[in-house]
Amino acid sequence: MNINITLVAQILAFTILVWLVSKYLWTPLSALMEARRQKIADGLSASERGKHELKLAQERSTELLRETKEKANDIIAQANARSNQILEDARVNAKAEAERIVAQASAEIDREVNRAKDVLRTQVSAIAVTGAERILKREVTTKDHEAALADLIAHI
Repeated sequence: MNINITLVAQILAFTILVWLVSKYLWTPLSALMEARRQKIADGLSASERGKHELKLAQERSTELLRETKEKANDIIAQANARSNQILEDARVNAKAEAERIVAQASAEIDREVNRAKDVLRTQVSAIAVTGAERILKREVTTKDHEAALADLIAHI
């Protein structure tokens, strides 16, 4: 009987021990392990989301870089076109200015030639009158002088 009471006491002690371990140790430990498992699962899920978001961000940055390069190329092309237009406008303006300067110079030359012709006419007529006076040995009146001058100018 001694073995039976000892065995029953051991079974009772073991049952109490199992109940205490399950109530105070196993349940909190299970809860901690479940919380840890959930935390790990959440971490893995967050890691996968992070990888996905990183991939999307890389794709967006690649797309933005491509768009930026396209815009930069467009801006460069517009700047080149504008510079060519400015150069062409400058050429046209310079050519027009050169033509205007040539026309002014030509007009000035024509005026100078006409002025020189007038001076020459006056001098030639004065010489002619002086020569005629000497030949005729008489003085020519203003009226005669103007008539001779007009005749000479018409003749020249």
